[in-house]
Amino acid sequence: MHIMEGMLPVPWAAFWWGLTIIILIVGIYQLNKIVRKNREVLPLLAVSGAFIFVLSSLKIPSPVTMSSSHPTGTGLSAVTFGPAITAVLSAIVLLFQALLLAHGGLTTLGANCFSMGFFGPLLAWGCYRLLKGKVNVYVNVFIAAFIADLATYVMTSLQLALAYGMSSFVSFLGIFALTQIPLAIIEGVIIVVAFKYIAKVKGDFLVETGALTPEQVDKLNAPDAA
Repeated sequence: MHIMEGMLPVPWAAFWWGLTIIILIVGIYQLNKIVRKNREVLPLLAVSGAFIFVLSSLKIPSPVTMSSSHPTGTGLSAVTFGPAITAVLSAIVLLFQALLLAHGGLTTLGANCFSMGFFGPLLAWGCYRLLKGKVNVYVNVFIAAFIADLATYVMTSLQLALAYGMSSFVSFLGIFALTQIPLAIIEGVIIVVAFKYIAKVKGDFLVETGALTPEQVDKLNAPDAA
């Protein structure tokens, strides 16, 4: 997800920037709307952004592929706020990471934000909404977080393959997949723990964002709830 500076040809970098700018405009509009409606949602926004920053800043080397991988941390925001707002939070995180940690670049920021901040969260959000009420809440959150992580690297592989030839797609995907699947599982567990805590102490926030129904919150907060 952290495509480095100069790795994308200018036309492709500009293409992904163009798509991302449109998404960010929508995300900023949604963000302003939800904050104006209830400013008490700000702490949850801050927690969601912190998860993205901390988890995606981790650089885990792979002894198998001689590369490194990162969790994304976007699952929590995707479930609670949706893909457009998650894209805004991710753009802020990726900008700071590019400037301060040398993770990714400025010309590739649009591509990185599209893959990590929008595409992965979009699939995660869609899956969560599709399964909402049909499976256990925490199982649903785990699946969404897993998808948000893994889908990000599928899109990153596609972005690189589009720039360097589609014949390289499988190769790029293979580099990431070997280490990303176990990371996605671990990230899913972490996001579930965080979501469970938030549901217990601030379930009304999750109702406000549409992540949970009042009935689900009451059930999760019941004395005999696991």
